Amino acid sequence: MALRWQARLSIAAILFMCTEDTLSLGDRTLDNMDRRTSQSRPRQQILDSSSGLKLKPEPTFDYSQNTNVTALIGKTAYLICRVRNLGDKTVSWVRHRDIHILTAGAYTYTSDQRFQALHQKNTGQNSEWSEWTLCIKWAQERDQGIYECQISTIPVKSHQFRLNVVVPTATILGGPEMYVGAGSTINLTCAIHFSSEPPAYIFWYYNENVLSYDSPRGGVSVITEKGGDVTTSWLLIQAAQPSDSGEYSCKPSNANTASIRVHVLHGERPEAMQTGTAGPTLSSSCLVVSLIILYISSV
Repeated sequence: MALRWQARLSIAAILFMCTEDTLSLGDRTLDNMDRRTSQSRPRQQILDSSSGLKLKPEPTFDYSQNTNVTALIGKTAYLICRVRNLGDKTVSWVRHRDIHILTAGAYTYTSDQRFQALHQKNTGQNSEWSEWTLCIKWAQERDQGIYECQISTIPVKSHQFRLNVVVPTATILGGPEMYVGAGSTINLTCAIHFSSEPPAYIFWYYNENVLSYDSPRGGVSVITEKGGDVTTSWLLIQAAQPSDSGEYSCKPSNANTASIRVHVLHGERPEAMQTGTAGPTLSSSCLVVSLIILYISSV
């Protein structure tokens, strides 16, 4: 009987020890799993954060670029679109009036050979930018209008440019009629506007004939001032006589012909008559004397 109890106690002890070992092993297993999980989470967070830092910024336009472009007819027009952080996206140029894709990247998608895409890229420390220029050779008046620079994002980003094509214009100030007194100086001013470059030459005509500055009459001279936006030419004819009346024309090499009709008169002068250098003038000394006389008379 005692042996049976001893045997039962031994079996119970063995079962208890096995159970304790199993629980201990289970605890250790759970412990290890928790430890591995807690160790893996920070590493995953680090990977996520590091991958976030590597994300490239979205492409954007440089809005400081000039979007109102003026080109001279017959010359080359340039529309410059600057894009930052383009990455793997594509830049296209679209003509707004007919929604026609002119260029995409470096490729041209029009049969009009006047259109061309020019590309320039610059990689800096802080950002990457590239210039996509739409080049229009021999610009015509029909080319003016709105053009869109587009980035192939979703949705598409677009930036509008306006192209103005202008024709150089010559005008003679004071026209179309001018009246001057005999003996005064005829001073005609011809201004050439909307010219990207000064004209190669400017001819003056008198009654449709080229004016000669070395004629026996003498006293005829021309002064030309070439500026950035306006070129001005002055025709000076001293000691005007009635025989100098007629039509005078200014003809620049790159603009239209401007004309004016000059009348040289004796006697009464119309209100529109030009004051010549030979006409009556009031000097400063005469003005002082006149003021003194007026002051004495009032006293």
